[in-house]
Amino acid sequence: MHSTVVTIVGARPQFIKAAAVSRVLRAGGQCREILVHTGQHYDDNMSQVFFDELEIPTPDFHLGIGSGSHGAQTGRMLEQIEQVLLKTRPDWVLVYGDTNSTLAGALAAAKLHMPVAHVEAGLRSFNRRMPEELNRVAADHVSDLLLAPTEAAIRNLQREGIPDEHIHLVGDVMYDAALYYGKKAEAQSRVLQRLHLSSGNYVLTTIHRAENTDSPQRLDAIFSALCRFAADVPVVLPLHPRTRAALERSGQLATVRQSLLVIEPQGYLDMVMLEKHARLIATDSGGVQKEAYFHQVPCITLRDETEWVELVESGWNSLVPPTHAESIVERMRAALRATERPVETLGLYGAGEASQRISKLLSAAA
Repeated sequence: MHSTVVTIVGARPQFIKAAAVSRVLRAGGQCREILVHTGQHYDDNMSQVFFDELEIPTPDFHLGIGSGSHGAQTGRMLEQIEQVLLKTRPDWVLVYGDTNSTLAGALAAAKLHMPVAHVEAGLRSFNRRMPEELNRVAADHVSDLLLAPTEAAIRNLQREGIPDEHIHLVGDVMYDAALYYGKKAEAQSRVLQRLHLSSGNYVLTTIHRAENTDSPQRLDAIFSALCRFAADVPVVLPLHPRTRAALERSGQLATVRQSLLVIEPQGYLDMVMLEKHARLIATDSGGVQKEAYFHQVPCITLRDETEWVELVESGWNSLVPPTHAESIVERMRAALRATERPVETLGLYGAGEASQRISKLLSAAA
């Protein structure tokens, strides 16, 4: 018997994860997938290019929600996702990660008594001021199938009292994607040539989290450090719309454009190439932290904490709270001076078979 799975995505990291899982779901023939795009990320650079490059099927429903405050955006999503679920009556509602799309999808399904499966269950930063932390905790506690990427995630769920029979260690679907698309990026991407960059001779940075963009002190510390650092090594910045707006408000955008190589948000294949060939990555993104590890590039995370604790423990990632420009510059310079790379730690995120495990669980439980 075929099971019907409604997959809900809305933001760039979810497109990557869903691409890996959807390919397996549809190839296996055991599940009929209905794809819902909330429209949380809606411009071509943040959305359509990902669907094209990753060969994600055209969404069956595009809700076109767009941006807004957390309450307004999530409320509009809840209302429209509920209507989709009432029309489709799926066996499973599949949500990814920790965005407002994740929370809205999980809540809408749970209130309709439809089973919820959560990919990337159990991640915790233990910082309730982060909207992503609230989203992931709430999604976990209304989900029926908790698809955890790591042993640490399993322990978090067990500590919170979630029954073991609902928890499954599947590995990380982003590792599946990195393996599948890494070779494709090398073959197809021309981003290094286009930007006149040479492998191992630049720093890649991505900044987008509200905790950094909405804090004038943190924003100033981060970009003062990056501008100072760029005097020695080229710094490439794919500029997120939220970050651009924050820099415009603070009056720093012109200086940043003069000092850094500022580019538009990149498609997945070009971003993979930029990550693979960087000398160092400085980011506040959870996904980019992991991709740095997948491609064996040292990473500095400009946050107070990370949900990917095993990256710090293995030495591939360093946490640098972005409170003072001097400390950021110092840590970046130290990372460039380091002659010894951390020992490669195999198996942190599975063997690249998370999508297959998820597909089997959804098929078996229908």
